[in-house]
This record gives sequence, C-alpha cells and structure tokens, in this order.
Amino acid sequence: MEFLRLSIWGCILFSIEYIMKAKGEGISRMCRFILLMFLAVAWPVMPEAPPKNIFLLAGQSNMSGRGGVKRDKTGYLAWDGVVPPECEPDPSISRLDANLTWELAKEPLHEGIDAKRINGVGPGMPFAHEILKLKPDYGTIGLVPCALAGSSIDRWQRGTALYDRLMLRANVSVQGGGKIQALLWQQGGSDSESIGDAIAYQPKLSKFFSDVREDLKSPDLIILQIAIAPGKKRFTSLVRSAQFTVEDPNIRTVDTEGMPVEWDHVHLTTQGQIQLGKILASRFLDPPSNQTFNLQGVTFFSPNFSPANSFILT
Repeated sequence: MEFLRLSIWGCILFSIEYIMKAKGEGISRMCRFILLMFLAVAWPVMPEAPPKNIFLLAGQSNMSGRGGVKRDKTGYLAWDGVVPPECEPDPSISRLDANLTWELAKEPLHEGIDAKRINGVGPGMPFAHEILKLKPDYGTIGLVPCALAGSSIDRWQRGTALYDRLMLRANVSVQGGGKIQALLWQQGGSDSESIGDAIAYQPKLSKFFSDVREDLKSPDLIILQIAIAPGKKRFTSLVRSAQFTVEDPNIRTVDTEGMPVEWDHVHLTTQGQIQLGKILASRFLDPPSNQTFNLQGVTFFSPNFSPANSFILT
C-alpha cells in the first residue's frame, strides 16, 4: 500500500514537471520537495492491512445516520458536514465500501450503501472511537455498513435482497482474517405503522437474529440492538415490547428514549448519535446482566417484560 501511494505521488510530480518543461519552465529542487511533502500530508491514510475486529451495521435510517441532515435554504435535505472529534477518521478504523473494498472510514459512513438518501452522522464512528478509547490495545476495527432507510423487518428476512447483501458483505469482510465481533441493529419504525406488522414483529425479529447467527456460523454472536424511541406512530409500544422481550444473554438492548432528535422528531441528532455510539461501545465491552441503558439511567426488565413492570434506576 505504501509503495502504491508513493508511486502515485511520483506520477503526479512527474506529470507536473513534464508540463512545466513543455512550457519552457523548470521546477526547482525546493519546489519539488515542498510539493512532495504537501502530497504526503494531503493524501488520505489508507488501512495497511484488513481490520481484525469486524462490526456489522444494519437496520433503518437511524443506523445509516441522519445526524446533521437538515433542510437547506432551497428546502432540500442536505448534510451540514459537521464532523465532531468522536467521528473523525482514524487509521485504526476502516469501512467496507460499496465496492467491497476496505478504506479509511469517515462520515457519512453509509455513503454509497444507503445510496438514495442523504446520509449524515450515525452511531458507527463514535462506537468505534469509544472502543479504542476504552480499550487502546483492542486492535483495528472494520465497520461494515448495510442499513437501508425505511426497510421493514420483512425486507431483512433470509432470502431477501437486503439479507443477501448483509451476508455477502459479512463474508467478504472476514476474508482478510478478521472476525465478526457483533451486529449493531437498529430497526422497527417501519413496522410500527400497522397493528398487523407490530403483532408479527417479534417472531420475525427472533428469526432474523437466529438466521444471521446460523449463516455466519456464529451461534453466540453479540447483537447490539437499539430499541426505537416512543414516537408518533400508533403501534410503537408493541414493537418496543417485542424488542425488549428477546431472551438471549448476547442480545444487548439500548434504549434511545430521551436522546436528542432532529427537526423531524425521528432521527437522532449528531450529539444523539455520539451518545448512542458511546453507550453501545460500553455495552459491548462490559455488558451488565439483564440491563438496558438509556440516558436517564438503567432500566431493569423482568424476563416477562411489559411496560408496566419496568422501572428506571436514576
């Protein structure tokens, strides 16, 4: 990789010098040195080897990331381009792009994946940054974005296009010797609009988790599930109940209730995504038993959860 980078620099420098000589001009050694140093700094740092710790990101638009996406003066949606330190590129964090190639990860992480939407900041980058902060010796991280805005749980069932894409990208991600450490999953809003979809959600969700583990040959795969926040959709409570009643020690659920949202009252703001990413990292590295985190504290649920028998410890 380093050889390739230097070769490209050399080609650029040679081309500039050739053009200047053709015009009867020369380029001094000092100018050549300054130009080379500029290219060395400006050229993006690429991962030297495939990452060792792989994380899959799937679900709907909040996983894709809409932090900082607002309507501009013309009324069209646009990302504000603000990248906080918790979301900045890091040589230890890579992304599997739409062409199945590892590259330096940067926001918007789902660019080219959730291709028909305007993407912004999501939870993936702050999640990876927080892992490296809490555990500096963790090793390189590879993020595999797979989310699609507006996708229902039916579209994630085995045999569908989204499921097949998830499996393809997951399998490609480990070809360099890495290991899939967890699936980050945030979905459910599209299934909160009708009573039929909401009632059928739990068995479909459980089957999706089971199929993913089976097809990845990872029966104990950690799944970091992000519960949808209470909202205006009529049957959100049924979907939330289904998300909290999946009984599995390696399915760790984080509640987004109370996190700051954008103007649409649906998508998390940039700061909300950063908060979510940090909580997800903590849940992954140090999972407390039978707890579900949110901003107000820790919510404890009985094995037979219902909204009536949960309470907040502040």
